[in-house]
Amino acid sequence: MSVLLECRNLTKRFGKVEAVSNLTFTMGSGRIIGLLGPNGSGKTTLTKMINGLLTPTKGELYIQGEKPGAATHGLVSYLPDKNYLNKRQKVSQVLDFFDDFYEDFNRRKAESMLADLQIDGSMSLKSMSKGTLEKLQLILVMSREAKLYVLDEPIAGVDPAARDYILRTIISNYNPEATVLISTHLIADIEQVLDDVIFIKQGKIELFAPVDMVREKEGRSVDALFREVFRC
Repeated sequence: MSVLLECRNLTKRFGKVEAVSNLTFTMGSGRIIGLLGPNGSGKTTLTKMINGLLTPTKGELYIQGEKPGAATHGLVSYLPDKNYLNKRQKVSQVLDFFDDFYEDFNRRKAESMLADLQIDGSMSLKSMSKGTLEKLQLILVMSREAKLYVLDEPIAGVDPAARDYILRTIISNYNPEATVLISTHLIADIEQVLDDVIFIKQGKIELFAPVDMVREKEGRSVDALFREVFRC
């Protein structure tokens, strides 16, 4: 299994606060990985560094041997934790933008998934519910032929039915040679789709292991272990 992402002593400080602390690990290809931790544990800071939106205070981060930047924009497809689309636009205009901006955007795939949800290209984003808007954002991200999909809280704030759709979309639409990194604190909802888990606590990795190994060693679910490790 080839190395897709590598962190070496990766650290990010905001003033005196160390949001990510001396992380060293690698990720291979063809995995669905849960980046799991409570709010404020460093998940979003790490995902933003992977996407080149934050610069490390010290240490190094590489994606297929390249530092995050222009060279990696075509490798990473990113879903941030907040809405980033212009609500004054129509769905068709958003598709046009992705088609123009990303060479690896598969418009036919996106249109097929939108049709499954009965989302018409003429619909205005401002008319959509929060759940429908989050589905649209995920469809756009998963319709790219990327090497690494980074999804920051893709199921937060949506109903259980929407969560099921989002997870099915993730499983069925990513390149099997790519890796999906899902940052969340909703463990029970995503555990069934994960190959590996990363527990991050106060900016440090507490655990990085295959899900099956965790269950075999601990004799319980990842969710149950998570509740113990992060118990208040």
